[in-house]
Amino acid sequence: MTRRPVDTGSPDRLYTVTGGRSHTADTTVFDLVTLVVSECEPTPGMQSEHVRILTLCRHPAAVVEIAAELRLPITVVRILLEDLLAAGRITARRPRAAAAAADLPESALLKEVLHGLRNL
Repeated sequence: MTRRPVDTGSPDRLYTVTGGRSHTADTTVFDLVTLVVSECEPTPGMQSEHVRILTLCRHPAAVVEIAAELRLPITVVRILLEDLLAAGRITARRPRAAAAAADLPESALLKEVLHGLRNL
């Protein structure tokens, strides 16, 4: 599989794609591993990048995957995703945080389980 170079885009093109915006209003909504899912089909007249995102996200896709597929910088993709989220065209789900140490079983219990598995 040959890898295509990432199109960082000329500043003029990126300015047009994002409608002149250079950052998102809330940077915590779309981190690199946030899963995005389309809630509707593209409609006529939509911006081509929005159409591509909706098509890509028929199945859950991470923000970093979307950026790679579109060959656009993460910042630009976040702005486009923010547009779609505000319009109700996508949903975004962040992965659950790793379990806290207090939520993990005690090491003694884990050792017993390991011992039991070895005895099988």
